Amino acid sequence: MSSDLNLFSPIQLGAYTLPNRVVMAPLTRNRASEGNVPTKLNATYYAQRASAGLLITEATQVTPYGQGYPATPGIHSPEQVEGWKLVTKAVHARGGRIFLQLWHVGRISHPSLQPDGVLPVAPSAIAPTDGEATTYEGPKPYVTPRALETNELPGIVEQYRQGAVNAMTAGFDGVEVHGANGYLLDQFLRDGTNKRTDAYGGSIENRARLLLEVTETVVGVWGADRVGVRLSPSGTFNSMTDSDPKATFGYAIDALNRFGLAYLHLLEPSEADERHGGTSIPTSYFRPIYKGNLMVNWDYDRDKANAAIASGAANLVSFGKLFIANPDLPERFQANASLNEPDPSTFYGGDEKGYIDYPALELQVS
Repeated sequence: MSSDLNLFSPIQLGAYTLPNRVVMAPLTRNRASEGNVPTKLNATYYAQRASAGLLITEATQVTPYGQGYPATPGIHSPEQVEGWKLVTKAVHARGGRIFLQLWHVGRISHPSLQPDGVLPVAPSAIAPTDGEATTYEGPKPYVTPRALETNELPGIVEQYRQGAVNAMTAGFDGVEVHGANGYLLDQFLRDGTNKRTDAYGGSIENRARLLLEVTETVVGVWGADRVGVRLSPSGTFNSMTDSDPKATFGYAIDALNRFGLAYLHLLEPSEADERHGGTSIPTSYFRPIYKGNLMVNWDYDRDKANAAIASGAANLVSFGKLFIANPDLPERFQANASLNEPDPSTFYGGDEKGYIDYPALELQVS
């Protein structure tokens, strides 16, 4: 299949007609203020990137028990909602569209980040085997999480529902359910982390139950045409494994078809996934399964993204590091202009440096 479609072809994404298919991927930057509240600094950062067809915010915890890293924003307190209003107003003033990514980290946390110092929760009492928890006091060994009781799971779903309601109050255009990267919904989906014997464990259908219940609840708040879901079928980040990821994710992706979502957001396999023993499943395997708009992510450049869209392999492409360093990435792509190089030392935490001070293209032309 070939077509004239490219990154700058408009697309109907659920409720919205996007002017281009260049999406800003969700990017944790650890720059929320005290109380995990967004600030004017965050509003400037997102507004600078408003020429994207769609902005997806950094992962945002739906409960204080869902926090896994310092200074990541939440969407569960009135102060956080007011902080996010600064962001949405700034983006909308620049003509942009912005979805909030709803997040619960599950076991990828530490008691020092939890209210009252309690254990993080997970589908099963299995600690991550790689890396360390990131805390305000620096890296610390992961603890063995507490397995959620069956009767607690409606409460987890309710946290996502309330987060979705709060996102609407904050002025967002939609939300993305974070089901990727080894966080809570991913932990339930995969059999390496889910050893439950109740209705949320064992079979693929049971392991996918929480993801689908959360999606259904969020769709009930927003309508399906303003909701996306993100998955990482090949991902090994945060010590994730599955005995048959093709079957697991094939089932989950097919089940998501029934909602008529705005999009499905898939992470491509990476070299790191392969190094850590993951099963490398190209997105092309899932393309025939998913019937709606497919967004892809991982190490795409302009030409690779254009080729994916022209071939029908994807409908949209999200960009991470390139958007960190190039607030005007769509304009640079369209002009085939040079790109700023990102500074990894400023990715996580800090102030304006490496956050809102990358120059736009017009500032480099003399």
